[in-house]
Amino acid sequence: MTRRPAASGSIGRFKTALGESPPLLWSFLYFFCLLCGYYVLRPVREAMGASSDVAAVFPAAFIDFFAAHGLPLKDFTLQVLFTCTFLIMLVLQPAYGWLVSRWPRRVFLPAVYGFFILTLLLFYVMFNSGVPGRGMAFFLWITVFNLFAVAVFWSFMADVWSDADARRCYGYIGAAGTFGAILGPMLTRVLVERIGIAHLMLVSAGFLALCIVCLLRLRRHAVQRELQQHLASGETPMGGSVLAGLKLLASEPLLRWMAVLTVFGVGVGTLLYNEQAAIVRKFYPDPQAATAYYASIDLAVNGLTLLVQLLATRSLLSRFGIRPALLLPAFAVLLGYAALAASPLPLLVAVVQVVTRSGEFSLGKPARETIYTRVAREWRYKAGAAIDTVIYRGGDLTFVWLHKLLSALGSQAVFGVGLLVAGGFVLGAWKLAGEAEKLPQARTGAPD
Repeated sequence: MTRRPAASGSIGRFKTALGESPPLLWSFLYFFCLLCGYYVLRPVREAMGASSDVAAVFPAAFIDFFAAHGLPLKDFTLQVLFTCTFLIMLVLQPAYGWLVSRWPRRVFLPAVYGFFILTLLLFYVMFNSGVPGRGMAFFLWITVFNLFAVAVFWSFMADVWSDADARRCYGYIGAAGTFGAILGPMLTRVLVERIGIAHLMLVSAGFLALCIVCLLRLRRHAVQRELQQHLASGETPMGGSVLAGLKLLASEPLLRWMAVLTVFGVGVGTLLYNEQAAIVRKFYPDPQAATAYYASIDLAVNGLTLLVQLLATRSLLSRFGIRPALLLPAFAVLLGYAALAASPLPLLVAVVQVVTRSGEFSLGKPARETIYTRVAREWRYKAGAAIDTVIYRGGDLTFVWLHKLLSALGSQAVFGVGLLVAGGFVLGAWKLAGEAEKLPQARTGAPD
């Protein structure tokens, strides 16, 4: 019997899944537009973070403050930006908790994306007018946008999909995001020198408007699933405390290990990110050249991610559950850091980052998100969002300052400590898989 090529088989399975699951097409389009809109702007953020021109990033007050204290701000660019991001998350997390507690899904989901569209229009004006400090404001905004917008997406997907359907379809939905993540940098490379950075804001806003259309179409499928499986309706306010997410993290072992895995995963990524930023400052001082460089890295990451999503994610999740999907990326990171600790070559730094990010996007993230289909809505909308925002950025803050201390000792010291962090990442993946296996395999009536 002649075997069909893998790609053909993957396309055939995708067509079959579309026929069996009507919401898949809208979920596919939703995640495609969301990540395309983000990745159009991500290279701009990366160029800002790696810029050696502090006047293009920070407002004059920041520059004067550091100068008055004898500190060169250009040596602390990422540390200052990540610290400010974490402080913003501490303020926004209770605000988000209030929003999802007091308003039904049909209100707060469009409100979140509507807010980001309005702020993009504001950034268009700021970049078009050359407002001082726009670089810092944009870096902070897009970091918040990425975490909240993606967290809201996956929380909503757990309303739409059951655990069994999620294992079959999350790989395809993740691939849709990867297609968007590939197209976004391509658009940036083509457009940035023709229309300028300011007009990229309008391109991204258009993709977010399409996200609102998709989520409105998907809402009826979420309602249908809730009625069929006798789940609490998302069409009524969730209620509860605005800080319920953080309280759940303190009381539930599964969520605690989810947070541990997130912190160590952020740690390995942040240490690599900072090494890469140092390389970019040295070899790509021009903002447009730096933007193009980061766009190329994103294309490499997303190309590998797409390959894994199409050929492996669905099979791993459907046949073997989440354990291998969590552990394979973790062990790949461990091996990568071992290689970097032995020989910290710049090219190897880039390769390990590509493997790290693609493993997270293609296997780690879909595996973790299937867990949320089997727990209460408050777990995913509040605790899940807290992990993806406050805990995530708390890890960022910790490791960006740790890198600053270690960088004085050289790259081998950075990667030696990173090897220990990678070990923690493996432990977190193992323990989280164990906790997830204690949940019912097909939870149809999670308490809400």
